[in-house]
Amino acid sequence: LFFKLPSDSFKYLGWCDLEEHGVRGNQLRCPRVREGPSEEELFFRKEEHALKRRKQITDTEKWEKRLQENWENCAELNLSFQDLGDLYQVENFKRILRRLIRVEKLWLVDNSLTDLSAIRLPRCRELNVNKNHFTSFKQLPKIPQIQHLSLAENNITTLSGISDFRHTPLESLILKRNPCEFQERYRQLVFSNLPNLKMLDGIPKLPEDCSPPAVRFFYRMCTIL
Repeated sequence: LFFKLPSDSFKYLGWCDLEEHGVRGNQLRCPRVREGPSEEELFFRKEEHALKRRKQITDTEKWEKRLQENWENCAELNLSFQDLGDLYQVENFKRILRRLIRVEKLWLVDNSLTDLSAIRLPRCRELNVNKNHFTSFKQLPKIPQIQHLSLAENNITTLSGISDFRHTPLESLILKRNPCEFQERYRQLVFSNLPNLKMLDGIPKLPEDCSPPAVRFFYRMCTIL
């Protein structure tokens, strides 16, 4: 397809659909998630000229392509640095995430992600979403089997919602370079919400991390003489 791509890094490249190959989705560790815009999207962009060069795909061919993607059998996948420059790319990206029902290790670094709360990764044990735009733990995907979670360099301001991970086997959590890191008694608050956590920001759980958070209302009392 001979039209420019939307993101700056790839705007001088074109789409190329490779036919008659046997590569399946679960054989790729670091694929680029790129699917051309739909006919409706091209019409909206006033790029109908690109439609003439497109091959009409039958329902059978669509189903064969879906089977060839084979995302359901991926156990380890790196979808970082996707440079998702347009809405249809984001939607295709989420479509693939919804199919990762067996993935155990997943990297989604630097994808400008803001909300994956509608995604469920039932077998994911290790998730790296560093350098995205998450502002809350509530925006993360459902990860009931998570053991290692890395959220460095996001925009998480409070620890609200972190207790949702209390009933998961979470052992290691990284929150470096998030605003919540500067919260008073930060480590104690995290460990009080996640008593089974063993490591925070690369530092093992220390004895002083186990003391209960300070009761702040005592500091508001005063004595009148």
